[in-house]
Amino acid sequence: MPLAQILEQYISLGIFVLAAGLSVLSFLAWRRERDVRMRIVTLGYAMFAVYGLIVFLEYLLLPYFPNATLELLEHGSAILILAGLLAFFIALTRD
Repeated sequence: MPLAQILEQYISLGIFVLAAGLSVLSFLAWRRERDVRMRIVTLGYAMFAVYGLIVFLEYLLLPYFPNATLELLEHGSAILILAGLLAFFIALTRD
């Protein structure tokens, strides 16, 4: 596996672990405070975690799925980043 793929895979795993952890912490804060903004932040972090998981699993799933399908899934999942950023913006601007 080339260095670029290894780097992408490890960074994606890091994104998944960090975003999943922050999502859990945000969820616990939401349960304690019942603030709607924390629920939105939890959703934003969850979207980042799903994106990291998809990119991490891409190379592990290559033997089972066509390359074109996995590339489409990886590049299409970037919309989760956009949606997560939008969720953070909504949480910041909410009263």
